[in-house]
Amino acid sequence: MAICHDRFGLGWRHELAAGILTNLQRIDVVEVIADDYFAASRKRKAALRSLAGEVPLLLHSIGLGMASTVAVEEKRLARMARLIEHVRPESWSEHLAFVRGGGIEIGHLASPPRNANVVESTLANVERATRITGVAPAMENVASFIDPPCSSLTEAAFLASMARSLPAGMLLDLHNIYTNSINFGYDPYVLLETFPLDRVASIHIAGGRWMGRRMLDDHLHDVPDPVYELLAYVASRTARPLTVILERDGAYPRMEDLLAQIDMARAAVARGRAKVTAA
Repeated sequence: MAICHDRFGLGWRHELAAGILTNLQRIDVVEVIADDYFAASRKRKAALRSLAGEVPLLLHSIGLGMASTVAVEEKRLARMARLIEHVRPESWSEHLAFVRGGGIEIGHLASPPRNANVVESTLANVERATRITGVAPAMENVASFIDPPCSSLTEAAFLASMARSLPAGMLLDLHNIYTNSINFGYDPYVLLETFPLDRVASIHIAGGRWMGRRMLDDHLHDVPDPVYELLAYVASRTARPLTVILERDGAYPRMEDLLAQIDMARAAVARGRAKVTAA
C-alpha cells in the first residue's frame, strides 16, 4: 500500500483496547503483536479482522528469530502466513535478533553478531519468510546491554547494510538507537547520517529506564525528549512519509497521556518537515 502522508499510531494492547477504539480520530494506525494471536480463538481472530476494517493495521512478530545463522522453522512461518491471510494487514515486521539456539529459548530479543555471515543468513531467512507468507517483512533494530561478540561490523554499518538489502526495508526503532548510543558511547546522529532513510518502512518510539550507567529499553516509561529530537531529525532528512508507532507494554498511564505522546511525535515530525521546507 502506498502511503502519501505521515501517520501516527499506537501498539494494540488488551489494556488499551477501549481507549484506542474510542479515540480512532486521533490514531492513524495500530500495530498488533502477531504472536498473541497465533493460538487465538476464532472469536478473537474475527475481532482482529474487524479492527483491520476500522483502522490500518500492522502485524509485529517477536518470536521468529530471523537474525540467526540457522533457518527459521517452517511451522513458525506457517503460523504467521495463516494470520496474515486471515487478517490481511497492511504490512508485517520482525526483529534483527535471535531468540533461541541449540533448542534453548532465550526469552528475549538478543542482538546477533554483526558480521557478514549473519547478514547473509538473515537475508536468507527473510527470503524464506517472504516466500511462505507472501509478504516481505520489515526488520527492526534491537537494543542491547552488550556489544555482540564475534562482530566485525559497527552497528551503523550493520544496520545500513541490512536496510539496503531488505526488500521491505527497516522498522527503525529510535529508542533502541538512543539506548545503544548510551550503552556503547556513540553519537546517534552520526549513525543516522549514514543510514539510508529512504529504506525506513516505519518507526518505533518508546521509553526506558536507567540501570546504573546503562539504559534498559523496557517500554514501561514515557518517550524521552532525545527520542523526539531524533524523530525530528529523521523527518528533516527524508521526504518519505513516516509511520510512527508508540510502544507501551505496561505501567499504562491514562489514555490521554499516551495520546499526548502521539501528538508530541506529530509535532516532532512537523518540526523536521519544516526544516526541509525552509531549506
